[in-house]
Order: sequence, then C-alpha cells, then structure tokens
Amino acid sequence: EVQLVESGGGLAQAGGSLRLSCAASGFRFDDTAIAWYRQAPGKEREGVSCFSSSDGSTWYDDSVKGRFTISTDNAKNTMYLQMNTLKPEDTAIYYCAVDLPAIDGCSYYMEDGAGFGMDYWGKGSPVTVSS
Repeated sequence: EVQLVESGGGLAQAGGSLRLSCAASGFRFDDTAIAWYRQAPGKEREGVSCFSSSDGSTWYDDSVKGRFTISTDNAKNTMYLQMNTLKPEDTAIYYCAVDLPAIDGCSYYMEDGAGFGMDYWGKGSPVTVSS
C-alpha cells in the first residue's frame, strides 16, 4: 500500500526557514514524479515544486524560486521541501504528491495547479508564517 506522511510544518517568522518531510512507503523514488502543492485559505491549490525522473526536470513556481528546494533521500525513502526566507504569503497547507511511475516531465504535472496527474497524496501539513 502506498502511503505518504508529511511532517515538519508549523509556525515560522518571516525570513525564517522550515523543512517539510514526506515519508513514503509502498514504493521507491526510482521512477516517480514528486511534487509539493499548497492551498492557502480561500484560494485554490497551486503547484509549488516538482521533480520528475522521467526527464530529470525540476520546476518551481515563480513565487518560491531561489527560496525553496525539493529533494529526496532515497535511503530514508523520504522527500523534502526546504523553505527558506519565508514570507507571510507562504502560509498554506502543504501537500506532497507522487505519480508512480513518472510518465512525463514536470511541465506536464505542473500544467494545472490542482495536480490531476498525481496518483498519491499526503494529508497535508500546515505552515503559518507570521510577519
């Protein structure tokens, strides 16, 4: 059974950092597309970052470029989102998601913010950034 369990969210001050973790079980990251999405109160879900093993592509939303980094630790079977220089507008519930196997690059998966290309989702981890 595929499961994704997020951790690491919480409260941070503007300018601070948090690292979200998403522990995976039931599969390995060898042939996957992984992504992080977020949904702020009253807003639609949007894509934050993606990595696809299909073509080795990495994608970041313009609002997080240079501040957020997506990565995996295959030994721990965990994916991460390192978030630096946090801003109040980063406040949202963050979701990890996986497509197994990866069928295309990140341009496919990030074409829509809702993440319809993703097969498996975590339950979400709230992040609140205070000014």
